[in-house]
Amino acid sequence: EVQIVESGGGLVQPGGSLRLSCVVKGINLEIYAMTWVRQAPGKALEWVSSIFAGGTTFYRESVKGRFTASRDANIVYLQLNRLRPEDTGRYYCAQQRGEYYEYDAPPGQGTQVTVSS
Repeated sequence: EVQIVESGGGLVQPGGSLRLSCVVKGINLEIYAMTWVRQAPGKALEWVSSIFAGGTTFYRESVKGRFTASRDANIVYLQLNRLRPEDTGRYYCAQQRGEYYEYDAPPGQGTQVTVSS
């Protein structure tokens, strides 16, 4: 059974930083890739980043240079730097499936990131 628990979100001012964590059970991260996705209020889920077993990472254009994905054992991290109001949303972790930007439906509750002054 796959279990994913996200944490680390919060309220931060523009330009601030947060580190999101995703504890994964039931998926071998030595083999499978994970994605970070987010959902802003009233909008659809959007892909943010993927990290593959070998460490290769991909990012959506708007977060390149500001967000960094990493992995340690069964935990996947997303470091969010130079946050912008448009980064506000609920962030979820999900198993990557198909193309690097595709993913399974996120099973967890997500963690809320709010960027506001």
